[in-house]
Amino acid sequence: MNHTKGGLVIFTANSHPSSRELGKRIAERLGVELGKVQVYQEANRETRVQIQESVRGKDVFVIQTVSKDVNTTIMELLIMVYACRTSCARSITGVLPYFPYSKQCKMRKRGSIVSKLIASMMCKAGLTHLITMDLHQKEIQGFFNIPVDNLRASPFLLQYIQEEIPDYRNAVIVAKSPASAKRAQSFAERLRLGLAVIHGEAQDAESDQVDGRHSPPTVKTTGAIHPSMEIPLLIPKEKPPITVVGDVGGRIAIIVDDIIDDVDSFVAAAENLKERGAYKIFVMATHGLLSSEAPRFIEESAIDEVVVTNTIPHELQKLQCPKIKTVDISMILSEAIRRIHNGESMSYLFRNIGVDD
Repeated sequence: MNHTKGGLVIFTANSHPSSRELGKRIAERLGVELGKVQVYQEANRETRVQIQESVRGKDVFVIQTVSKDVNTTIMELLIMVYACRTSCARSITGVLPYFPYSKQCKMRKRGSIVSKLIASMMCKAGLTHLITMDLHQKEIQGFFNIPVDNLRASPFLLQYIQEEIPDYRNAVIVAKSPASAKRAQSFAERLRLGLAVIHGEAQDAESDQVDGRHSPPTVKTTGAIHPSMEIPLLIPKEKPPITVVGDVGGRIAIIVDDIIDDVDSFVAAAENLKERGAYKIFVMATHGLLSSEAPRFIEESAIDEVVVTNTIPHELQKLQCPKIKTVDISMILSEAIRRIHNGESMSYLFRNIGVDD
């Protein structure tokens, strides 16, 4: 049954078959057929897009999931959006469940804020609206000059905990670093469970210590300032020994985060929780990038189960590691598309979501 008004076209921008699965699920829920389009790579690796039906005066929704080749993924989206724009589409909404380059949203040494660049490119190509899910930093919404709806996957993950973990009442929600404590606290408060935080782990690439803006000159120079003035240097951080703040003994430990890519930190956290008496360990995240040797590391680790959503295709990783489970979030994406197309309020999809969620 069609649940939308007329004038709706849904395209999937991926040339990779496994990445089109989410688009098919969304189209089925809306009761529409996917739009006809060809996306492929030329012999010289250039991306070519050919839209094979009229989009004049229609609301176009372009669904793009991130494949292993993230740069090709971005070009496919940009070229398709521009093709719809030049074909006189009334509106063009990008549906990117996982926003690529979202970790590069802060200045690092002499690098750049790549998320801002990607946002500018999407707006310039012709996007009029963006639907995404669990941005790595919510401030990324400010990089766009178009409306951005940052949906949440937490209701689906919370439902999984309640339905698939029989003794979840004996669980404790764990933040693998202080940086993810707010997300863990949100889960703990909604499930009425305890909270634990792992502190003192090896710093990752997003620590303040590698920010670069504190880098002093190699020698003391006083030519540019008054000789009597000396700028005080910031005391360098010293990582304390790894500690777990909170009781996990004889409990189920559920580690929550937004992205699981390089699993080294999750594996180290699981080992520490096992040493402190946790008898079962789950890892839950919205985006399962699971790059490189992640499936093998998970299979060989103390982690009992990794639960991620289908914002990113990971069927191959599931074949390599039976511990990986998937939660379908096509329902909320299809409802967001329906509401935007029909001009309805989006507030229903953000009910009970606070500023820190």
